[in-house]
Amino acid sequence: MLTTVVFDADETLLDLRPAVTGGLVAVLDEMRRRTPAAAGVTLAELESDWDAVFGRLSAAPVLEIRRAALARSLARAGLAGHLDEIAVLFFARRFALTRPFPDVPPTLAALRTRYALGFATNGNSRAERCGLAGEFAFELYAHENGLPKKPDPEFYAAVVEAAGVPAGQIVYVGDSWEHDVVAPRRAGLRSVWLNRYGLPRPAGLSPDAEVSTLADLPVVLANLSAGSPALN
Repeated sequence: MLTTVVFDADETLLDLRPAVTGGLVAVLDEMRRRTPAAAGVTLAELESDWDAVFGRLSAAPVLEIRRAALARSLARAGLAGHLDEIAVLFFARRFALTRPFPDVPPTLAALRTRYALGFATNGNSRAERCGLAGEFAFELYAHENGLPKKPDPEFYAAVVEAAGVPAGQIVYVGDSWEHDVVAPRRAGLRSVWLNRYGLPRPAGLSPDAEVSTLADLPVVLANLSAGSPALN
């Protein structure tokens, strides 16, 4: 029997990509306003700066990774000394634009009548800043109170503790194969892979179910809870 549904945040509940792009556009506009040296800097370069720093900082808080990426971007135009105010600009715009996918509000409303809902993320998309205030029985954020990032087993142990039920009664829903399917399954949780873009399923450990939209989740979870085959 399933009693608790726990969601990943970014690219699962939250449409993050347009928000990040909007934040970077605001940064680029401000860079160009401040110095002619930024005229040749492109949005693609700012986007690539995240990838350039992520590898060596992947275990760090997302705020730290984003600041490192912004520092790299500002250095392209000799603006490295303005990191603090540019970071404030980026995050203000990024959070102002971060909103749930259209399938999220009705799905959460439908599930809440039957399950306890949780929110557990590696990122800094706080529910109350992203249009999801008051939606969850509990929220967990990596790097708060010493919580390590997914896929560390301690992350999922914290989910189980917050839920207050055995791991087998919890289903974790998310878009990342490693973080939201493989690692939760290894920790004893159930898992549903949200595959919005029709990606091929990797080999190895499988999710309990796969959906392309959260609108299918109530039926899929009802089938899993009843022991019936899931709709994949």
